Amino acid sequence: MQEAPAAAPAKARGAFYVERVTYVHHWTDSLFTLRTTRDPGFRFVSGQFVMLGLEVEGRPLLRAYSIASPYYADELEFYSIKVPAGPLTSRLMNIKVGDEILIGKKPTGTLILDGLRPGKNLYMLGTGTGLAPWLSLVRDPEVYERFEKVIVTHTVREVADLNYREFLSHDLPNDPDLGEMVAPKLIYYPSVTREPFVHQGRITDLIESGQLFRDIGLPELDPSRDRLMLCGGPSVLADLKAQLLARGFEEGSVASPGDFVLERAFVET
Repeated sequence: MQEAPAAAPAKARGAFYVERVTYVHHWTDSLFTLRTTRDPGFRFVSGQFVMLGLEVEGRPLLRAYSIASPYYADELEFYSIKVPAGPLTSRLMNIKVGDEILIGKKPTGTLILDGLRPGKNLYMLGTGTGLAPWLSLVRDPEVYERFEKVIVTHTVREVADLNYREFLSHDLPNDPDLGEMVAPKLIYYPSVTREPFVHQGRITDLIESGQLFRDIGLPELDPSRDRLMLCGGPSVLADLKAQLLARGFEEGSVASPGDFVLERAFVET
């Protein structure tokens, strides 16, 4: 883990802010978190993503990253996989505190509250680094003002990949500023597919069997009551979408709010 003692002022370069890395934490050999400075002019909505990258041979090398920090934070946080052969992440995984990084000036994305109709329960279903947008949303007071229960699921292959587990299960519900709002409403549900764990299996199977709902003490999904956000690999997103459509849920967008939204912007690079 590395942390910078002070943040340097940001610069701008065309369509990007040039920020400084302030913190790096390697969770495992394949997952890490980084934070950067934040230009005062950069604004985003909880759940959005932005283009992030490095300048390589005089040109920007970029990919889409969900912003994991809350919209009001002084720094920007990102949660990333490491792909040794990936054009960007093979370089990004070696980044150090003080290094420069490019942040796009135009955040966007479908995983925002305005894409959903009013409802009672909000499910945020994430696999792998698809947890990132939920890390922003669970720190947004508006989420708790709009929903009675907020359920965050995080499905990974191995127990070591359940990063942010302590934050979601303990730190956030006990946060001095947000805890009173979060604790009675937030349900964190981690599951593992390749190792023994208290909750085992793909999130699609846990939904189909009803095990998820038995474990958290809520009724099975109902479009009259439940709203969902989905973020993860393309195959699991396709399966989850098919499950929801079969149950009568309608996909939404900012232009036409619905019962669920999903993010298609991410690929491993």
